[in-house]
Amino acid sequence: MNKEAQKGPVIAVVGPSGVGKDSLMSALAVSGPQLRVVRRVITRAPEAGGEDYQAVSEAEFSALAESGIFSLHWQAHGLHYGIPRDIENLREGAAGVLVNLSRAVLLEAQEKFGQFIVFWVTAHPQVLAERLAARGRESAVEVRRRLARAEYPLPAGLRRVHVIDNSGALSAAVYAALAVIQPERA
Repeated sequence: MNKEAQKGPVIAVVGPSGVGKDSLMSALAVSGPQLRVVRRVITRAPEAGGEDYQAVSEAEFSALAESGIFSLHWQAHGLHYGIPRDIENLREGAAGVLVNLSRAVLLEAQEKFGQFIVFWVTAHPQVLAERLAARGRESAVEVRRRLARAEYPLPAGLRRVHVIDNSGALSAAVYAALAVIQPERA
């Protein structure tokens, strides 16, 4: 068996702000044996809450990027995001590695990782609006901007995309995702 065959796929969890990507990833990591979650590096204040991430300054992020520590990095919403190269170590012996990615880097990730699945997480617009308002991280103007971005499509050329509706109970979204990752359990 070759080394690549022993690695789990990278599973990009993608969707608009407020759709519940982090909740889905956390629930999957608990529900799915041997599923791992990548911790992103972000130029966001540590007290901003939300996902478990490594908060760094812009200067620190630039230094990390220049050192080659990131497998992928991008900018969105005025912040810098990075996926550490240790994602490859997490793939060893895993059923899959979950990572919250931007639509902007999906094609690059698909080429870089080979075994690559995209979970396009969706929710009804009213649900998104309520979730964004409840988390309190954005102003009303920023919430409107994020809701407008929710309609942006995925890039053409992705090979394995699965739509996961997270409008209702989180357990339903987890079940749908696990049916893709581990169809024998469905």
